[in-house]
This record gives sequence, structure tokens and C-alpha cells, in this order.
Amino acid sequence: MYRLLASLILLAAVNLAPSAALAAAGPWAANEQGRVRLVSASDTVGETGELRLGLQIELEEGWKTYWRSPGDAGFPVTTDWSGSDNLAESEMLWPVPHRFTLFGLETFGYEDEVVFPVAARAGQPGEPLRLAARVDYLVCEEICVPHSETVRLELPPGAAQPAREAFLIDRFRARVPEVAGDSGSDSGNDAGRSGLGLQAVGLVEGDGGAGEGPALVARVRSAIPLAGPDLLVEGPAGLRFGAPDVRLGPEGREAILRLPVGFGPQGERPLAGTPVTLTLVDGNRGLETRVSLRPLDAASLAAPAAAGGPQTGSGSASRGGASDAGRGLPAILALAVLGGLVLNLMPCVLPVLSIKLLSAVGHGGRESGAVRLSFLASAAGILASFLVLAGLAIAVKAAGLAVGWGIQFQQPLFLAAMALVVTLFALNLFGLFEIPLPGWLGGLGSVGGRPDAHGGHSLLGNFATGAFATLLATPCSAPFLGTAVGFALSRGAPEILAVFAALGLGLALPYLLVAAAPALATRLPRPGPWMVTLRRLLGLALAGTAIWLLSVLAAQVGWPLALLAGGLLVALGLLVALRRRLPRPFARLGAPAVALVLLAVVAAPPQALAPALAPPLRPAPGADAADWRPLDAAAIPRLVAAGKVVFVDVTAEWCITCQVNKSLVLDDAAVRAALGGSEVVRLRGDWTRPDPAIAAYLASFGRYGIPFNAVYGPALPEGRALPELLSVDGVLSALDAAAPPPHRLAGS
Repeated sequence: MYRLLASLILLAAVNLAPSAALAAAGPWAANEQGRVRLVSASDTVGETGELRLGLQIELEEGWKTYWRSPGDAGFPVTTDWSGSDNLAESEMLWPVPHRFTLFGLETFGYEDEVVFPVAARAGQPGEPLRLAARVDYLVCEEICVPHSETVRLELPPGAAQPAREAFLIDRFRARVPEVAGDSGSDSGNDAGRSGLGLQAVGLVEGDGGAGEGPALVARVRSAIPLAGPDLLVEGPAGLRFGAPDVRLGPEGREAILRLPVGFGPQGERPLAGTPVTLTLVDGNRGLETRVSLRPLDAASLAAPAAAGGPQTGSGSASRGGASDAGRGLPAILALAVLGGLVLNLMPCVLPVLSIKLLSAVGHGGRESGAVRLSFLASAAGILASFLVLAGLAIAVKAAGLAVGWGIQFQQPLFLAAMALVVTLFALNLFGLFEIPLPGWLGGLGSVGGRPDAHGGHSLLGNFATGAFATLLATPCSAPFLGTAVGFALSRGAPEILAVFAALGLGLALPYLLVAAAPALATRLPRPGPWMVTLRRLLGLALAGTAIWLLSVLAAQVGWPLALLAGGLLVALGLLVALRRRLPRPFARLGAPAVALVLLAVVAAPPQALAPALAPPLRPAPGADAADWRPLDAAAIPRLVAAGKVVFVDVTAEWCITCQVNKSLVLDDAAVRAALGGSEVVRLRGDWTRPDPAIAAYLASFGRYGIPFNAVYGPALPEGRALPELLSVDGVLSALDAAAPPPHRLAGS
């Protein structure tokens, strides 16, 4: 609400301000995750026609967009200026990015705000310049959303005068890396405006008995103490340079950066002579150079390494993790506990918080022992429920069916159902009707289902209340939770059990806290009229949650359908509030009918016109892309009829989970061997850009997002959808299940 009011005030100020003050900034093109516009350092074209422009992107908190080389996932910001008039040429520059590490993947980009400086030239300086750029960019948080916006800016002819946006453009222009030029492997001359220098760059072998592979090593110096040096490497396909380990020298003005070198599915290859582009980054400073890699002698690296102890660089924390399951499991379990705890605070778990808070208020004045036992029973219910969920996840994985966590927020039907549930809870807290489920759950185990002598519930009832809390919490996602669950579901039964138990412990921590300190509940005021006010406040919080869910729904299906869903929820509330004044049949059937209409409308939304496809990007991820055929859903039945097993992979450049699946599973030697057989046909759909055919194919399986994989064959002619997070055993067993009975594709 406050953001909406602020936007209206800003819009009013823009409309009332003098036009001269706005000539150097175009209108914002906004979406749910941020906004983008064009700005200029001058308010006219100028006599020479040389212009300093800027593409300004502001992002909501937690969202990021990508650099020119996004790393292991993502795609860069691109611009198409073909709609402009009187624009002769333009060049977009790239400020220094930041490194983001997730699940062992390294990506490079920007948070909060970035301005890409654009050097432009008008064709005719004496004529107006009308700029129109289509900007394609990707924003990611827990999910990724591609956007395509058109931004505009008009500049009249005349002598150039500095505009208020000039400082903004120059501030980010200063962050564009200094170019050192192509200097071979030794670029260590005097530092320029960045104050950075590369004294030596090259390749070293592993440290003997340490068992490490080859690495790119750079010796760095700086005119001022280094804050957090990083080295970004752009090289040929099939090579991957990990995050650096950093050793600082005396006074922090020198450093050794060691980046492990990884090879793609094609295996190791000679590295000497490989051309790469290096971008040395320290805070907002950057130095860019192009080198040809060659062996580097250890003597040139000795001084800083000996003088300074090992320091944690920007990427050192990402070493190990997914590549070292034994060492990474404790860290994953810690993330799982933290994720379960944070899950209590997620908007979709607010119904659980309401139940917890009202339950705690109901304990006011009770004995400490009874309170402790009741909260321990609820915690036990949560833990037991998570172990049951772990067992179900193991069983579902064994069956080769879809299993995952957090992807529900990409599904409009789930969003509508959650909005409906939250609205019902809000109406209940407003006192418009009663929800019997939590009450009779709480009374289980008591004589006649009634509360015990203390006015509380039995231990079995509190156990059931914890289980009910888990049922409401599990559809939600939270920070740290996705990483933990992704780790578990890509591995075996022991990891699944351990991670799910840790998640349950995190969700149960508030109960355990009250059990450890019962005074937190017993000292609360006794139930009374003041609880009516509390219930109404909680109802307002839940109403806000429903609005938030509708805004998420709008991002999936558009505002018209989301507003229709909101109108149906309002109608539902009115029917509940006025049910005693309505005819009896309508009062009994009206609200359920509205709820069913809401779910039906969202479950089968009308197909929107597909946006115009952008110019094609590079091929779908994978060095072996040539071995995959483009996805053609119509050809699958013919291939199956011919006795082939068909493996479908729908992926995208910006899908991090897709990259995890490829790295951990599809590039596994056993899986590659199984997929490489002559009886298997591999189809890959690239959803990097919107594609109506791929969207229709996903919808045929009831899916609204990626990654998506499916296996077809004579034994599975209708196809079997695989889990979003693949496993080696799951893919191999699905291939075997799809093949004719006499065949065993995976060799099991």
C-alpha cells in the first residue's frame, strides 16, 4: 500500500514538473520485480551528436540481473535499438558485477540498481533523436522471471546542457573496468585509474600430493589495500573456472588468486595457449585484459603467499559443497534447520502462526508442567510429520514420479487455492464463521473430544495439532530451504531422512522454545474480550497475505485473471458475512460454488497471446547440444511406435536448477551412456525465450515451470514426468521402465 501511494505521488510529481527537467529521463517500464528506463547526461542532442546515455535498472530487494557473461546460469541484458530514429550507433558498457554462489554454481550480475552506460551518436546532430530500445533481461530470486520491456527517450536538437542524470551515469561509468589490452600472460605494468594491476597470470598444476587439479593463478597488486578481490574468467565453451581462493600479501596490497579449472563432458584438454578474458574486480574497481594462458612458475607466486596467510575470497566458501557430500552434509543440515525456522515467518504460513499464537494465549494461567508437555507433543507431531514426508519423498523418487519443494508458487492453481485457504482463515478470525478442523484435532484423545481439566488439550491432541501445522507449512518455500531440499532430493534415502528431520526441527523450534521456558505461555494474560481484537488483527494480517498471493498470481497469469480471482474472494466473503440473510439453499451452496468457480477459472486460464520472440540466443545449455534434437511433441508418438525410448529435457539458460540437474545427473557417465544408446532419442526444448509450443507441452503435464523431464517408450507410451530435481537412479530406472520388457537400457 505504501509503495502504491509513493508511486502515485511520484507520478503526480512527474506530471507537474517542468518539462525541461525531465527531458533527460524517459518513462519507467515497470513490473513486479523492478523497473527500467533510459536516461541521458544531456537534455539535447548537442552540436556533435555524441551522447552519454544510460540504461537504468532498479530491482526489488532480493532480485538480481546478469552481466555480459552470466556464468553457470542466467542470460545477459540485451538491447535492440532498431526502433530508434536518427541513431547512428550505440555501444553498451558493463560496470563491474558481483559474484553470486548458489549450490556450487557461480553467476555474475547486479543487485538493487545498475546503470549501463551507453555511448551513442546521432546520425544528424541538428535533428531530434528518438530512442526506442527493446530490453530483454532476466531477474532471479528463488525463481527466475524473464522480461522484455521497451524504453523510450526523446532528445530535441540544440546545444547540449548537463542534465541531472549526468552524475548518475558517470557514477556507474567509473565502475566500468579499465581495459589493460592484450598483453599476454604478464600484464603487470603500472596500475591505471583503477589502481589495480595483474603482475602475472598463468596455469599451474596440482599441488603434488594435495590431489588438486589444474588451476588458473593470478598475482594481483593494488595501489590501495584490497577489500575483496575476485577474478572473472571468460573462456571457450567446455571450460569452467571456479571461485578463487585468495591469499593476501603484506598490507593487503598484493594477493594471489587461485581458480580451479573444470572440464566439460568432453573431458580434459590442453590448456596452454587458450585465450581468455580476465576481469579483476575489487569492490567497484575493475581491470579487464585478454591473455593467452601458459604455464606459470611457482617462484613468481611465493612472496604474497608466504607473507600473508590464507584469506577467504569471494568464492572460497563455495569449494566443496555439492562436490563433497560427506563434508557438505553438516552445512546442509544447518541450512535445513535455519530454513525450517524461517519457514515459520513466510507469508503462506501465517495461518500456522495464527493458530500457534491463539493456542499460546489459551495457555495463560496454566501450570508449567502441563504447558511443557503440550508444546513438546506439538513439536513431536511436527517432527513425526516431516519423517512421514521424507518416507513419501523416498517412495515417490523410487517410483520415478515428480517430487520437489517450493515450485508451487509457479503454479496458478496452487496460488489460488492458498489464497482461498488464507481468506477462509481470515474470515474465521473475523468471527464470521468457525473452522472446526483445528478444534476437533486439538480434542483428540480427550473424553468425548473435550478439553482436559486445565482447559487445554490432551497430548495426542497437541501431537495432532503439530501435524496439522506441518500440513499447512509444507507447501511454502523459504530462504535456505530450497538449497537443503534440493540437496536431499538429488541424493539417496539417508540424506532425505536427515534433511527432512532437520527441517522439522527448525519448524518445531518455537514450540521447543516454549517447552524449555513455559513462562513464555503461562504469563500471558488469561483469555478474555481482548482476544477479539487480537483475532481481528490476525485476520487483517491474513487478508494482507491473500492480497500478496494474488499479486504473485498476477505475475503468472496476468492482472485481469488475478483481479477476477480477487473479486471472487470478495464475493465469497460477502456470502459468508450475509449468509443468515440469504435464502437457505443459496446460503448453504453459494460460498462453496464461488470457491469451485475460483479454482476452475485459475486451473484452466485462457491462453494469452504469446509475446514476440526475441532474436535467438546461443543454443540451450550443454556442450553436447548437437547430440539433442529440438523438441517436437508431435513426433514423440511416431518415435515410440517405432520402438524408441524418448527422453525429453526442457531447459533454459536462466534456470539454475536445470544447470544443477545437468551437472549432477545428465552429465553423469552412467546416464550419458544410457542416453547415448541407439535405441534412445533425446529431445531438448529451450525455454530461454517464451515459446508457445513448449508452454503447451508443459501444460499437457500440468506443469507451469522448468526444469521438466519426461521419458516415453513402448512401456510408457503416455510418458512419465520425472522429478524437477533429477537423480541418477531415477533417470536410469525411468529409462528401463519405458523400454520394452526384453531390454535393459541402463544395464541394471
